[in-house]
Amino acid sequence: MKIKISASILFLICSYSYAQPEQHIFKRELQGITNTWHKIVLPEEIFGKVSSGFNDIRILGLTDSNDTIEASYMLQLKKEKVVRTEVDFKLLNTTNNDQGYYFTMEVPTEEPVNELNLNFKQDNFDWLLSLEGSQNQQEWFSIVDDYRILSIKNSETNYQFTKVTFPNTKYRFFRFQIKSKEKPDLSSAKIALNKVTNGSFNQHTINKMESFENKAQKLTTVEVSLKSPVSVSSINIDIKNTYDYYRPVTISYLADSIKTEQGWKYRYQHLKSGTLSSIDKNEFVFESTILHKLKIVIQNQDNTPLTVAGITLKGYVHELIARFTEPATYFLSYGNKQAARPNYDINRFTSKIPDKLVALSLGNEQLVVKDKVFTNQPLFKNKNWLWAIMSLLILVIGWFSIKMIRTK
Repeated sequence: MKIKISASILFLICSYSYAQPEQHIFKRELQGITNTWHKIVLPEEIFGKVSSGFNDIRILGLTDSNDTIEASYMLQLKKEKVVRTEVDFKLLNTTNNDQGYYFTMEVPTEEPVNELNLNFKQDNFDWLLSLEGSQNQQEWFSIVDDYRILSIKNSETNYQFTKVTFPNTKYRFFRFQIKSKEKPDLSSAKIALNKVTNGSFNQHTINKMESFENKAQKLTTVEVSLKSPVSVSSINIDIKNTYDYYRPVTISYLADSIKTEQGWKYRYQHLKSGTLSSIDKNEFVFESTILHKLKIVIQNQDNTPLTVAGITLKGYVHELIARFTEPATYFLSYGNKQAARPNYDINRFTSKIPDKLVALSLGNEQLVVKDKVFTNQPLFKNKNWLWAIMSLLILVIGWFSIKMIRTK
């Protein structure tokens, strides 16, 4: 029993330990709190320091009694909102002459429209379309003229551009003309009104852009670097060439890098695929992603490589809607990438949030000073102390052993 007690004492001496609580690395003081509800616009420079899903963001307050409290918040992206309303119509007639084919529609509504979506049974065509409007079918007014619609389908490409957009227009009758010697086989048509509420964006400055040609694989690769990680939700690719083109394109971002004996290995993750076209805007929209480097790969096939004149990157403004229920000095805390996403009630009661909110100011970024905390480490760093303890323990065990033998 005494031997067991001695061994236990040695174990306690050598394994005295501490516990490390989870903490954030950075904080910024929130300034200007006067109401229960406020908004906080997240600065771009923190995006490289938060987790990819913003799970680690917390609003922590320090009360006068040095208690730490947590304020609830809701993260929202200032996206544009699109409300699409399809408008009923009646196809009145289809005619043709030397100028092309005409389709006349009646729209029995007082609502304006701004979009015409067409579908054709043909797979490959390249036509010019003109759209007119009238109140009485006697006098026609031009809405769009020589609007190009296109379809390409083969073993390498499946691309279609048959959506006609125009300013809000209100007529009872619409007529579109397709300039073609071949009869367009119209399978369906839809007229709609799109109401768009613009979002709020940050346009990001590109630090470096390089272009490479791979003649063997018939690829053009463009690599784009930013000064620091930011949140990106759309990319616009400006092509310098003025001739017609239709090229498949793949966009990916640098997700990870590992240093090996052969050098750095980079892992890119797919972001968006599509088609670069001379008749479209070449703007690609995707889920907001925090990134630092982009790779754009254009498949030239057997065509002359395209020249990329410039890249425009934009990201939605990220905003916190926060509720403050107790007086305290509050900080925006972040930088703990192991933290789980918080679960707050206010995400379920968004109707209670006021429409107009005052934005808070953010102080300078500070490093969180961590308290001295316990961590597993030996009590005696000098090995001589350890050997002395071990020798003493051996002597004690030996003395008890001899005493037990003599007793028997």
